[in-house]
Parts: sequence; C-alpha cells; structure tokens
Amino acid sequence: MTWTVYLSGEIHTDWREQIIAGCEQAGMDLRFVSAVTDHEASDAAGDHLGEQSDSFWRDHQSAKVNAMRTSNLLNQADIAVIRFGDKYKQWNAAFDAGYCAAAGTPYITLHDDSIVHPLKEVDAAANAWAQTPAQVVETLRYVLQGL
Repeated sequence: MTWTVYLSGEIHTDWREQIIAGCEQAGMDLRFVSAVTDHEASDAAGDHLGEQSDSFWRDHQSAKVNAMRTSNLLNQADIAVIRFGDKYKQWNAAFDAGYCAAAGTPYITLHDDSIVHPLKEVDAAANAWAQTPAQVVETLRYVLQGL
C-alpha cells in the first residue's frame, strides 16, 4: 500500500528533498505531495481570473485558488509533515496543522526548539515533533514498517 505524505510549510530550505531522499534510500513506498512551493507562482495563482485593484483582493483570490489544491491534497494524505522555520512566519503551515487536527489526519511537526513556545498548541495536537528531517524519515519508517 502506498501512503501519501503531505509536506507543508517553510519553502526556503531543502527539508522536503532531504525527507524524500531519506525515504527513498530506506525503500519506503510513499507518495509525496505539497502546496505550490514557488512563492511568486503561489502569490499569482488567481491572477488569470482578472486584475484586482487592491493587494488584499489579489491575495484573497490567489488564496482561494491555492486552497483548492491544498484542501484536496490534505484530504488525500495519510499523514502530513508540517515544517516551521525560524526566519519567516509560516501562517499557512499553522493553518494546515489545524486542518489536519480537525480532519483527524496524523501529522508530525518539524522545527527546532527555539520556537517550541509559540507552537505549543500546534505541537500538542501533533502525533510527533521532530527537529531534523532525519528524525521525520525514521518516524515515517517506523509508522510504515512497524520496525
């Protein structure tokens, strides 16, 4: 059985690639999906629907287009990994964590200990907290293989 893993959050480092490579090296049968990780493309997701006179409405329009992808992929996910970096606020990742919690989709948070306090509610609902992509790989290996 192939599990689907949704990778959410921070887009400025290669954590996704590290997890994917680690799982491939371990021979895990996983399918990885994600929101659009190209910042400019995500911001412009709704531009084809017409120019907006205000940045709020441009963001609103693009957020709704992006939500079609995100909500469908989250609904298909067997598990999610939600990454919070220390440089930028990842409000979208916090939203995804809440979505998973409400839907009953298990998730792993991935962040260092410097932001434990602001993420206490997000971590409290998570099934695991990892500090490195290698820990995520090991957690997924155990969950998938039971060893």
